Amino acid sequence: MAILRFKDWSRKQTVTSILLFFLHFVILIGIMAGLLLGQDVKNLHTQMEQYGATYLYALFCVLLLIVIMYLYFLFEDRRMLSTGKNIALMFVILDISFILSWFVGEKIDIFARPVALVALMICVLVGRRTAVFMNIISALLIFVADTFAGGFSAESAYYSSLLISFSAGMLAIFFCEQAKTRFRVVLVGIAIVIPIEIIIFLLEVSTFINNAEGGLKALQRILEHMGYGLFGGVTSTVIFLAILPIFEVIFNCLTVYRLRELTSSDAKILQKLKAEAPGTYNHCMTVAQLAEACAAAIGENVDYARAAALYHDVGKLHYPEHFTENQGEYNLHDELTPELSADIIRSHAHDGYSLIKANHLPDFLADVALQHHGTMPIRYFYAKAMKMTDGELNIEDFSYMGPKPQTKLAAIIMIADASEAAVRAVNARKPEEIERAIRNILEERMDLEQFSECDITMVDLTKIRMALVASLSGVYHHRVKYPSIKYKRTEQGTKGENV
Repeated sequence: MAILRFKDWSRKQTVTSILLFFLHFVILIGIMAGLLLGQDVKNLHTQMEQYGATYLYALFCVLLLIVIMYLYFLFEDRRMLSTGKNIALMFVILDISFILSWFVGEKIDIFARPVALVALMICVLVGRRTAVFMNIISALLIFVADTFAGGFSAESAYYSSLLISFSAGMLAIFFCEQAKTRFRVVLVGIAIVIPIEIIIFLLEVSTFINNAEGGLKALQRILEHMGYGLFGGVTSTVIFLAILPIFEVIFNCLTVYRLRELTSSDAKILQKLKAEAPGTYNHCMTVAQLAEACAAAIGENVDYARAAALYHDVGKLHYPEHFTENQGEYNLHDELTPELSADIIRSHAHDGYSLIKANHLPDFLADVALQHHGTMPIRYFYAKAMKMTDGELNIEDFSYMGPKPQTKLAAIIMIADASEAAVRAVNARKPEEIERAIRNILEERMDLEQFSECDITMVDLTKIRMALVASLSGVYHHRVKYPSIKYKRTEQGTKGENV
């Protein structure tokens, strides 16, 4: 099924991704050789003569893991193979985790390693499903290194380390999605300590039981290793919090923590929008509220929907005074031809895309800014042009340039944006009036096939309509008219008079 979703996957992309994987494999092998062999690297020729078969076996094991890793992404998630940035992201996390695990294992203790680092990083930066797979790859990679360094001996600590890496990483993945703040991530570190401590205790308790004479020493060893396990679990989250912002910037990744920063009132572009286009800013805030309700209704990411809504109209910063919500009584379009007005209005989608890209913000925000009007015609200026000419008009000259929404969230922003404007334009107050306006919005976009390139369903559209009616009924509800009374202070107290 994954292959069918990538019909445009070309042979060139396959070759490029294989070459990039091989390059990162060579880098990984270089790192492993440097760490495992240490000073023996200088005598590599002699080492190869004595232990050549062992080295080749270890090399084959690592190569096998990388091949399995490539095949997984090829058949399950080609998005991760589509760009060199995505491939580099996976391998850099793997490299850093391996380096840290090796140094901690050598300098401190094998149980003190930050075993959940890969799981946490991949889960937050890429996704839970990919994190589960990469956690397995990371655990096996460290196990290969351990057994190679120990001369392929069957030490129980190596197998315990494998089990600890796997179980701690899996728990980190399951708990990480609930951690919406950086402080809660530290609590995740405490949670993943539980399997680590249990495994270490079960591993070492047999030594305590079977060693009657050295019972106290065995108990001290158990407590010492459990302390190292606690250190490793908590350190995983501490290192994760320290390096995550670096990865967010370098690889331009969208995480829940970065979303909070981008949607705060201190965000640079939003501050500029509030100062230079206050009407557009207020519109975006309302659309954000609507988009959150719609996303929750169909099970989409609420944080992503809010961020996309806040940034969807930032392109209006280019000509803020040419948009109705930022105008006073004077309309600048009265002096312009309908064709020029349409060009200015429709350019805000591409201008928003360019502005978001120029500020190195996540691609997701730029894509929604570009797609949120699809290829819809700009009705007002098309109608104005029809009144001014007797000839045929090309409606494409008065339409947005697209593309159409490619994701459900882009479709949500399209619907919420148009619904907010339509309900405000007709001054709808009653729920039935609001529902009628939203139905018209949906029917018009369905007639023009604006949802043909995303996987949104009729069930989703029905839930979105109901969520919008409920939300807009709260925003534009009817208010009681206040009586005109003027209050005066007198010696007897405050009195009111009808005006």
